[in-house]
Amino acid sequence: MLRTTLRNLLVHKARLVMTVLAVCLGVAFVSGTLVFADTTAAAHRAASSKNFAGIAVTVTQKAPEPGAQDGPPANVLDDVLAAKLARVPGVAAVRPSVDGLATLNAADGTPLRADRAWSNLAGAYVPGKDGEDSRHPLAEGRAPVRTGEIAVDTGTAGAGGLRVGDTVTLATDGPVMTARLVGLVTTDDTRVTAGGTLVLFDKATAQKLFSTPGHYTGIDLSAASGTGAYELADRVTAVLPADRAEATTGQAQAAQQAILVNTLTRGYQKIPMVFAGVSLFIGSFLIVNTFTMAVARRSRETALLRAIGATRRQVSRSVLLEAFVVGLAASAVGFLLGLGIAAALPHVLGSDGNALPTGPLEIGPRSVAAALAVGVGVTVLAAWLPSRRAARTAPVEAMRTAEQPPADRRFRLRGAIGLGLLALGVTWLVSLSGAKDASEENLRNAMVGCGLLVAALIALAPLLAPPVIRLAGRLTGRLGVTGRLARENALRDPRRTAATAATLLLSTGLVTGLAVIGNSTGQALDRQAAAGLAADYVVSTRSTMTGIDPGAVRRLAGTDGVRTATAISDSTLVTGGGVQQISGVDPATVRDTMKLDFLSGSAEDLAPGRIALSSSLAREQGVTTGGLLDVRLGREGEFTKYEIAGVYKDNPVARDALGTRAEVARNSFLPGSVQRVLLRTDDTGSKALETRLRTAVGNNPLLKVQDRDQLVREAAGTMGDLLNVMYGMLGIGVVISGLGIVNTLAMSVAERTREIGALRALGMDRSGIRRMIRLEALTVAGFGTLLGLAGGLFGAWAVGSLANGAIDQYTLVLPWSTLLLVCLLSLTIGTLAAAVPARRAASLSPLEAVADV
Repeated sequence: MLRTTLRNLLVHKARLVMTVLAVCLGVAFVSGTLVFADTTAAAHRAASSKNFAGIAVTVTQKAPEPGAQDGPPANVLDDVLAAKLARVPGVAAVRPSVDGLATLNAADGTPLRADRAWSNLAGAYVPGKDGEDSRHPLAEGRAPVRTGEIAVDTGTAGAGGLRVGDTVTLATDGPVMTARLVGLVTTDDTRVTAGGTLVLFDKATAQKLFSTPGHYTGIDLSAASGTGAYELADRVTAVLPADRAEATTGQAQAAQQAILVNTLTRGYQKIPMVFAGVSLFIGSFLIVNTFTMAVARRSRETALLRAIGATRRQVSRSVLLEAFVVGLAASAVGFLLGLGIAAALPHVLGSDGNALPTGPLEIGPRSVAAALAVGVGVTVLAAWLPSRRAARTAPVEAMRTAEQPPADRRFRLRGAIGLGLLALGVTWLVSLSGAKDASEENLRNAMVGCGLLVAALIALAPLLAPPVIRLAGRLTGRLGVTGRLARENALRDPRRTAATAATLLLSTGLVTGLAVIGNSTGQALDRQAAAGLAADYVVSTRSTMTGIDPGAVRRLAGTDGVRTATAISDSTLVTGGGVQQISGVDPATVRDTMKLDFLSGSAEDLAPGRIALSSSLAREQGVTTGGLLDVRLGREGEFTKYEIAGVYKDNPVARDALGTRAEVARNSFLPGSVQRVLLRTDDTGSKALETRLRTAVGNNPLLKVQDRDQLVREAAGTMGDLLNVMYGMLGIGVVISGLGIVNTLAMSVAERTREIGALRALGMDRSGIRRMIRLEALTVAGFGTLLGLAGGLFGAWAVGSLANGAIDQYTLVLPWSTLLLVCLLSLTIGTLAAAVPARRAASLSPLEAVADV
């Protein structure tokens, strides 16, 4: 049996290659992602270790105990403590540091990586005895030595087009400032190399910006020879004020920083895993179909083995052994392909300027074991049902000359199961359509319903194939005898046709559903971004930790072309039902910049002690205009009863509640701050006006100046990743589907050798044979595409209702161009997949084909 199994593999090399390719795609993504994850983690650790090389212990300010006192303790990290630490036995050198965050503009005036504020680092250039900062070696120019001078790392300079001598605009946590770039440095800090920026000031300026004059945010200590880091940390701790400062080893800091950066960049590992799951899921159907056809084609051979004494268990093991060998080959090929994917991913995912650290590929046992488990496991599991079918082959089958069609009883059973799954899936999804709540539980239930729907379509596909293909055959039948023969060939074995079309059904259905939901959500976000906004421009902060400078607000209001400027202070509104958002506005001007539709009361009724609520919040709290509500503004303070001055329709610009700006600003996270400014202008969309507005805020990189179109594009940009993933999954699906069609048609041509020879003998030329095979492939692809479109559209309708609960503007909008592209691509891949089998069929000699036994 072992020799027979190996012989079957060697004889059918083309089938082996097709199946291996289907599995190895999934294996490649799984193993490549794991190798990529291990490699980036190792690179982060290496870079962090290098960044903290020579630092044995760091002393930092100790966080106060909760409730210990009203404010933070006085900073004790000064030159006096630094001198004291230098006298601790085992300390070789002391290096104070001052660290913070700063965002700067590129040479063209646009903010540089402003959306990655956590990694836009800033600090002091602290020279040692040799006059250089060992953590920031100079690559060009000189170090900053006075206020108004900065140095940046070479990566930041390259990304922003900055050169030594340029005047750079930047901001830390408030008003914009300018400085002259006097030097470029290098750094191994993984927060910077992973896509951040680095700005260095002279020590006095850094202390003023990020600490207090004469004080530091940290003091780094290097150990003398023979002194361990933990030993030194204990000695240092003994001389520190117990409640004011603490010591941490450099090794611990490096590990923490590596974990932080690795966690923040972990999202890059999810996209390849999605592709892996899709390719394995779709590929498993190709494997099942391949082994099912192989078992059916070898039924006489299997029956003969049974007749000469092979047991059912031996026959089943033979098929599973064949699957094991195929899976092993797929794992090997996929793992090698995965190494290429792992090497390419840092460059692909870091192409937007968010560079990922690179290093030698880390090939650990986890990656190898995953490749083997996925490749072998999926293949063997997919071959389990065909192996059972092979084991049921009776010895009498050896005397039959043709493959027997599946029993009607099996079709009836399959139909009953499929109808039951369809009824359950449709009922499940329809019941969710009225939920309008995108909760985690409802999303899980929606996935279960879609899974039931897919299972039902796959189970019913053999029963649906005959009527659908006969209907489509009316079109192909008009092409003459080749079209009619193609239709009859597709109808000859509905189960095989359905299994071949299953891969296209899955990929088309998945992409159709995602395309409809993505398009509907994107347009809803577009509408929501502009809904409730009467202003032409919105100036807002990029960070919740900063506000808009009052001087900038005044300059915006006085800018030529601005008719009305409404400053808004945002804060939190704590109610019995949770934390909401409240916007502080000027009642006299808010209607000029917001589209407020009051159901009762008005914006003019806002006053200290009086707030207005959105209709959903008022309904949730059970209050109406004139009623009282016990709330708290901001994160601290006492609950106070506020009178409800009005109720307005939900408005994304106004948020959940409205109050007077003075009262809200007084209770915000940054007391007295402004987070947004809404502007009505005379010349909307003018580049000159936009330039004047940016100038009014000093080109502050922490502030965004956006017109309505830009707000819409920003909202729609959240769907970009989904669309990229969608098209990637479509590509994987059609590739695997193409392999399945090639495999099916190749085996079908081999089975119909004598039939094709007879057609050639009766006068059909080679082009007719090729046309017949192509039309058969087109028919199968059309059947799979049609079922996929139907399932995807229904699933998108049902799941889309949940999005309506999270996005008020959501309505189902079909992306006709995308759906047309999906159809054309699916049909094209079906036609192209028939090229090799069609050429092989046309090359058969009539005499040899008729003589084939």
